[in-house]
Amino acid sequence: MLYATTTAAEKRAAFRERLASGELLQLPGAFNPLSARLIQDKGFDGVYISGAVLAADLGLPDIGLTTLTEVAGRAKQIARMTDLPAIVDADTGFGEPMNVARTVQELEDAGLAGLHIEDQINPKRCGHLDGKAVVDTDTAVKRIRAAADARRDPNLLIMARTDIRAVDGLQAAIDRAKQLVDAGADAIFPEAMKDLGEFEAVSNAIEVPVLANMTEFGKSELFTTSQLASAGINMVIYPVTLLRSAMGAAERTLDAIKADGTQSAAVPDMQTRARLYELLDYEAYSAFDSGVFNFQVPGIR
Repeated sequence: MLYATTTAAEKRAAFRERLASGELLQLPGAFNPLSARLIQDKGFDGVYISGAVLAADLGLPDIGLTTLTEVAGRAKQIARMTDLPAIVDADTGFGEPMNVARTVQELEDAGLAGLHIEDQINPKRCGHLDGKAVVDTDTAVKRIRAAADARRDPNLLIMARTDIRAVDGLQAAIDRAKQLVDAGADAIFPEAMKDLGEFEAVSNAIEVPVLANMTEFGKSELFTTSQLASAGINMVIYPVTLLRSAMGAAERTLDAIKADGTQSAAVPDMQTRARLYELLDYEAYSAFDSGVFNFQVPGIR
C-alpha cells in the first residue's frame, strides 16, 4: 500500500547481486509510477527511467532542458511504487563535476538503484540522432570520478554512458569505456552501437557489465535477449517503448472519438477498471480502512 515494501538499500543490494550473476536483466522504461507497477507485475528485472521520456512528459524535446529537481522528483515517484530496482538517466550530470556529485546524492536520496552519466556536451540530444558532440576525455573522466566519489551507498550503481561511437567510431568507444571504468564506472552504456558485433567488442574489452539500449527507430537493430546475451550484454533497456505504445493507443482512441462521436470502438483495447484497481491494490487500502474499497468492480479483467 502507498509504496514498495522493499527499501532503497535492499533494492540496490539485490540489483548488484543479480548483475554479478552474469544473466541478462531486462529493464523496460516506465513513463509514470503506475507503469512501473505494471512492469513489476509482468515479472521484469528492473525499471528504467528515461530522460527522453521525462522530457516528453513535460512536453519538451530531449535536449537537456529538464532540471535535476524535475528528474529527481519524478524518479522518486516512480521508484517508490515498485520493489524492483530503478535506474535513471541523469543526462550529463546537470553541470560540472561538483554538480554531478550533487546529482548523485539527490538521486540516491530519491531511492534509485543506479544512474548513468553521459559524455555529450550541452545542449545534449537523443543518443540515436545525428550531429552529436562529446566532451574531451578529461571532462568525461572527471564526471564519472565525481559521481563515484559522491555516493554514500557503495551499492548505488554508477554507470557511464558514452556517445563517442557516432562521432569517432567503435575503437574510440572502446578506449573511452576503458577510461571510464578506470575512473570508477561500475557499468558501461555504449550508445548507438551499429550491430551486435560492436556490442560484443565493447563487452569483451572491459570487465564490468554492459548495457544495451533497444530503442525503436534508432541506430541499433532491435536484438532479442538471446542475441544480446550471446554478445555478453548484462542489461537491456526499452526506454521509450511503453510511452510510444501508450501515446499511439491514445491517438487512435482520440481519432475514433472524433470520427464516430463515441469511444465505443476503442473500449475492447482498453485496460479494464478491474485491472486498473488490481494494479492500484485497492484491496490493501481496504484492509487499512474498510470504507475505502467496499464495492463491487464492474467489468471483466
